[in-house]
Amino acid sequence: MSLLLRALVPTAALLGLGWALRKHLNFKDAFWVELERLTYYFLLPALFISSLATANLTKIPAFSMVGVIIISSVLGGLLLLPFRRLATGNNGPAFTSVYQGAVRFNNYIGLVLATALFGADGLALAALANAALVPTVNITSTLVFARYGSTKVRGWAIFRAIYTNPLVVACLVGLALNLSGLWFSNINYDAAAATSAIAAPLVEILKILGQAALPIGLLCVGAGLRATSLRGFVRPMLWASSFRFAIIPILALALCLWAGLTGPAAAVIILFQSIPTASSAYVLSRRLGGDSPLMAAIIATQTASSFLTIPAWIALTAIFIR
Repeated sequence: MSLLLRALVPTAALLGLGWALRKHLNFKDAFWVELERLTYYFLLPALFISSLATANLTKIPAFSMVGVIIISSVLGGLLLLPFRRLATGNNGPAFTSVYQGAVRFNNYIGLVLATALFGADGLALAALANAALVPTVNITSTLVFARYGSTKVRGWAIFRAIYTNPLVVACLVGLALNLSGLWFSNINYDAAAATSAIAAPLVEILKILGQAALPIGLLCVGAGLRATSLRGFVRPMLWASSFRFAIIPILALALCLWAGLTGPAAAVIILFQSIPTASSAYVLSRRLGGDSPLMAAIIATQTASSFLTIPAWIALTAIFIR
């Protein structure tokens, strides 16, 4: 419980500070837009590259983790499809928001909590979870937009939306550097054993940039929280949140038990599959023809609800997985 409080209290404080800076201290929307761009295109990719490139994947059940997290995400999304009409009627753009609310995840909250709970090992596990989930949810969400969004995305545009995503690129670069062994000695697979005078400073630069990603990202998420009318949104919000906070975490837990995953690896998987949806889903909803007011309502309610659901899932994980 003390570890959980140590993880959640700073997260809540930074979210609240971001909201207060925008609401009461007159930090304009234009400021937050540019700060979010900086985080999304530079700081968070730097964190992914440095943490993945320097992670000791020999100590992580990488193959099982990637398999479980991808299967639970894709399967959860597929299970949602038959309920499209129940969730949103014939409103295709609204369904894109429900889908994003069900499968997307807030990178910042996941990374902060995993690091607070498990230290450097948690950060490495979280980076690997991101490497698996970021491409997966971006591919599946883009395909859903192509089918149900009001702005139809076709052919090359689908592919471009995926391969130009900076988080997808950062995960691939980080994994490639890790697997290549270029940044490490063949004897000691440790971050401190960089093999050249060029690689070591580069690792440190990326680490410094990456350290700024989490607090700034949480401030941006907090600034993006707005009081919004929930009238007309209750049913789709319930469908999105039931999958985000119940169905997909249950799938992840079941797959962890089936695959024999235990300890921090299983805990990080379930954590990432039970945290609220990403604030960037709102931007994607506006760009690709989704229902952005509904998306904003889903983001706000899930972020608030997560302070109850996340502790519940961490407690359940401790009971079922040792």
